[in-house]
Amino acid sequence: MEEYAHILDYLAQGLPTGGFAKREPLCYAVGEEEFKLFEIVPKANAVINLGDRVYIGKDAAMRTQVDHIKRRVGFEELTSAAKAELDFVVHDIVMAAQGRFIRFYNESEAISLRKHMLEELPGLGKKTLIAILDAKKKGTFKNFADLASRVPLLKGPEKLIVKRIVLELSDTTQKHYIFVR
Repeated sequence: MEEYAHILDYLAQGLPTGGFAKREPLCYAVGEEEFKLFEIVPKANAVINLGDRVYIGKDAAMRTQVDHIKRRVGFEELTSAAKAELDFVVHDIVMAAQGRFIRFYNESEAISLRKHMLEELPGLGKKTLIAILDAKKKGTFKNFADLASRVPLLKGPEKLIVKRIVLELSDTTQKHYIFVR
């Protein structure tokens, strides 16, 4: 269950397709643990900015900015501004929890005889895969900087994780889900 989410878009007047009835402010957000997408109703006088980390858990006393979660949404239901912000927000989440995501590089295994789990990362080929596996034999990676320095072929290991998360959110035909639940 998500405890915190990051704001992707803030619509102070609500959805533009809402008609003439009283429209409530609305936010689109992504959860930081399972990367679930939400439509959130903020509190009346809350100051909300793009990228803000807000509490959405069950403890009502801790909800200083969020009134309630309206519903879960799919990627296709996000506004174009929320879709554009998604890469940046996911990058911030990944960098804030480097240990969680470097563990993927350290603990990933073969999916089948012909495919390794690391190959699910967009843009990572066989040559880089072999370089990562060889470097991993000498010891686990401590963070993204350690991984990038020990595997010169790999430029921006965190960017591959971000691309994979965004791909899992945007493409529902994925066979394997690694980070999104």
